[in-house]
Amino acid sequence: MTQERRRGPRRARIRSTGPGPGAGWDRSPWRAAMLHARIAMVATVVLGQLWGLTVALDAWLRGETGQVWWLLGFQALSFLIALAVWLTVPRQAR
Repeated sequence: MTQERRRGPRRARIRSTGPGPGAGWDRSPWRAAMLHARIAMVATVVLGQLWGLTVALDAWLRGETGQVWWLLGFQALSFLIALAVWLTVPRQAR
């Protein structure tokens, strides 16, 4: 009989059970709330951009280039707003 059989199968050693104390929304709810608010605001802006892109494509296919330029300006402004929302958080909260 080999030495392994006498001891039984080798088991994996559990070294840690998770990320440790201080991790998760329950330890810093203000940070989680801020992150959820930022995600909601940026998601709203992205949905607006998708709507604008759909309307711009429809206008382009109809040949209304003047409306397309206005909608492209809306797209650029929406992107800048989403970028500003994402970057207005202090560095330690990221």
